[in-house]
Amino acid sequence: MRNISLILAVISAFSLVSFYAGRKSVESLVGEKTVAPLDLTMMWKVKDRLQQMYLDKEKIDNKNMVYGAISGMVASLGDPYTVYLPPKENKSANEDLAGEFGGVGIQLGFKDKTVSVMAPLPKTPADKAGVKAGDLILRIIDKEKNVDKDTAGMALDEAVTLIRGKVGTEVTLKLFREEQKETFDVVLKRDNIVVPSLELEWKQEGSKKVAWVKLYKFTEQLYTDWPDLVSKISEEKTKGNVAGVILDLRNNPGGYLQASVLVASDFIGEGVIVKQQSSDGKTESYEVDKSRRKLLSDKLVVLVNGGSASASEILAGAIRDYGRGKLVGEKTFGKGTVQQPEDFSDGSGLHVTVAKWLLPKGSNIHKDGIIPDIEVKYKPEDKEDMQLKKAIEVLIEK
Repeated sequence: MRNISLILAVISAFSLVSFYAGRKSVESLVGEKTVAPLDLTMMWKVKDRLQQMYLDKEKIDNKNMVYGAISGMVASLGDPYTVYLPPKENKSANEDLAGEFGGVGIQLGFKDKTVSVMAPLPKTPADKAGVKAGDLILRIIDKEKNVDKDTAGMALDEAVTLIRGKVGTEVTLKLFREEQKETFDVVLKRDNIVVPSLELEWKQEGSKKVAWVKLYKFTEQLYTDWPDLVSKISEEKTKGNVAGVILDLRNNPGGYLQASVLVASDFIGEGVIVKQQSSDGKTESYEVDKSRRKLLSDKLVVLVNGGSASASEILAGAIRDYGRGKLVGEKTFGKGTVQQPEDFSDGSGLHVTVAKWLLPKGSNIHKDGIIPDIEVKYKPEDKEDMQLKKAIEVLIEK
């Protein structure tokens, strides 16, 4: 879900081959597969002008120009989720999916083509400062790094790079929130960010106990943590008085699609959890893992909000489509496309939108999100978590 700012004009991928091939013709490089010759004259003219005229010639770096050219080519598609990541940015992306990185604890996305907060991660500087899912990030200021930059037209990975920094240093974000009329600044001190995959807490409601499962993100660690958690719930059930399970997907920005299928497989007996439909019309189905199915008889409620995105929406949507449980909270983020990552030998990477995903009943919720069965709006003035309270009520009612 990342992109980077352009360094050169938008060009074709084959211009990069030319870059390293002594400006040979495209036809000689790609042979009969070339549909039409590409005129790279302007690219070379711009590069020559830079070498001749640019004031600080020490900053002219061919490698950076190549990275910029690739980035420009990918950005020409107009898809903020199809991105080329130079080595530094790609390293950050891989750390993010692995579940550990440095920064302020914000998952970024786009809202109306503006860099926005998909989710503040729990117990992080952003969360403690009151940053909310849906906040628009209009400007990033870092005095120590001499950064004061508007985010208009900024790609996600550039925003990530600017927000992350040395632990203990500060970054200021200028935010806009829909319910407020004016922008406001939030100063965040960077920290080591470790994202747990999940947490389990037992809520006592009269004589009943409720398993409140907070799923933070669908990371690699979830493949180990989820089966362990299910075992703990199953063990507690043998003692009796367990009313059911609340899956809390609020502010969960997604992650690995297969991890969401893993979780869904413990609640849904059989069938397709999600389908991927590629540009050539081919469809790949991800079905219930029948070796799981450990919690089929347990009552279930799912909590969602505007920070629930991607793999979270797959899980919530499958539970809704199969009528397996009720959704409580607010409309989800609305990300329904699939990116395939590829790492290259120089450390850079490419994330390509290769498909859209479809819920079991065939709908794609990209940009639309999922409306919960029971809407409960978050209100900052509430002294308790009213969304969780409602989820417990729904779970224990007969």
